[in-house]
Amino acid sequence: MYNTMRESQQFKQINAILRDPLLALALLLMIIFVVTAVLLPLIAMIGESASERGQPLFVRYLTDPVYQTIIINTLVLGVLVGVVGTAVGFLFAFVQVRLNVPFKRLIHIIALIPIISPPFAVAASVIVLFGRSGTVTRGIFGVRYDIYGLHGLVLVMTLSFFTIAYLNLRGMMQALDPALDEAATNLGAGKWRIFRTVTLPMLLPGIASSFLLLFIEAIADLSNPLVMAGNYEVLATRIYVTIIGLYDTTGAAVLSVILLVPSLLVFIVQRYWISRISVVSVTGKPSGTPQTIDYPLVRWGLYALVIFICGLIVLVYGMMVHGAFTRVPGVRWDLTLANFDFIINGLGGQAMRDTTTLSLLATPIAGLIGMIIAYIVIRKEFFGGNLLDFGAMLGIAVPGTIIGIGYILAFNNPITLGDFVLIPKLTGGQGVFGGALAIVLVFIVRSAPAALRTGASALSQIDPSIEEASISLRADSARTFRRITLPLIRPAFLAGLIYAFARSMTTISAIIFITTPQTKIMTQQILNEVENGRYGNAFAYCVLLTGLVLIAIGIMYVLVGAQTGAERRIEGGR
Repeated sequence: MYNTMRESQQFKQINAILRDPLLALALLLMIIFVVTAVLLPLIAMIGESASERGQPLFVRYLTDPVYQTIIINTLVLGVLVGVVGTAVGFLFAFVQVRLNVPFKRLIHIIALIPIISPPFAVAASVIVLFGRSGTVTRGIFGVRYDIYGLHGLVLVMTLSFFTIAYLNLRGMMQALDPALDEAATNLGAGKWRIFRTVTLPMLLPGIASSFLLLFIEAIADLSNPLVMAGNYEVLATRIYVTIIGLYDTTGAAVLSVILLVPSLLVFIVQRYWISRISVVSVTGKPSGTPQTIDYPLVRWGLYALVIFICGLIVLVYGMMVHGAFTRVPGVRWDLTLANFDFIINGLGGQAMRDTTTLSLLATPIAGLIGMIIAYIVIRKEFFGGNLLDFGAMLGIAVPGTIIGIGYILAFNNPITLGDFVLIPKLTGGQGVFGGALAIVLVFIVRSAPAALRTGASALSQIDPSIEEASISLRADSARTFRRITLPLIRPAFLAGLIYAFARSMTTISAIIFITTPQTKIMTQQILNEVENGRYGNAFAYCVLLTGLVLIAIGIMYVLVGAQTGAERRIEGGR
């Protein structure tokens, strides 16, 4: 009975959407975007892998001991990074929320640094510091340590990705109702028992979600394995070699499907199982303050561990900054501006312009697409809305290398209907604007899901009656969204913009296969410098890239702090 009523309501919503021309047009454009920019490349890749040439490759790759080892290596790396990264994120969140210790603000800022980190920055710094001729290992301790391999990858990826778990778990810990701890204390439970039986069970969904997110990031990452893997080969690097070295798109498509399976399975589990686990801890505004841990051994022991990790992060990124101003990092430490001169007056100048321009083009489009889809899905619950949401979220769930290969297969030739060109050639050769349009599309596809999620969260906290009042005054949905909804979710919108710009500026795996000589991308140039051992130039690129991202984030934060006229009117009416 309930399902019948819900389906009837969803069909009514569809009719309401169709009666509003602008809303219907927005829905149609969002469907076209998801189908063309997200699903079509995936279908092209899966179709190529299922071709006559691809079918025997599946048998070969799944039965060959070499490829079985590569698959196992990928899964092991994902599990280790998921476990260690989630543990580090939990540690930082616990110290922030449950310990009364100094310098919390500084710890929080240091924990956020990896978010704006360009690819290869951590890996290159770790090599210079702890590699075979590392400044720390060889220079201080006289040890010729081999940092390459699984242990080096786990270290680098943990430092790069733990912030995801930290922010997730910190928010959940702050949302826990302190009354639960107080009730357990009144029943005679000690701090350790409260942690085991109250706090930890409440955080299990967040812990599981963080692990799964880090698992996806680890198995999909291309930049760090290219630099740090050594003989420890994973699927992402094998796909890269298959395309760049062997020019075998079919083989790369088959390997991409193999990589896609665990990525999608984990994403579906995280989305439809973990998110549905109901652990209700806040039934109203939390009362009281969270209980802090006072045992000196626990308190200062955990704090010391966090300070050590913070020191390691500062050391790694400090090496990046210092190395940008030295002649040959790790060998000649005399200060110089030659690295920046090489970049600005060489290919780096064009790379900075192209990367910034394309990111600035993609950022507002990605933010707007995310907000529109969030509005349609949350406010206009209709039949098929979940499919639209799921399709848009595939942009972040699917590994970047797979998206890049999908774009090569889908858009390397024009898609026509008779003599009419439906979709022009976007990649390869001159392409459209030298492949720039394909890069912008990939930036949008990879960034829109974050704007979608932040928008959906913000909309869930806004009373729909505000928008209903606007519609009752004969304003259409488009005007209501522009004049009422968008101003109210402006902080979420700008948060999506910040993420979109930072991700576009620092992405590599999704665009490495579609860059052309006509379009220079900074991350591609960083990879070239690292592969040639010119770490000073690579560090200079990283410093410039980080500076550009920080400037953009600073400008956007200034905009976030400004209240809109709509918000003032609403507050003034209270």
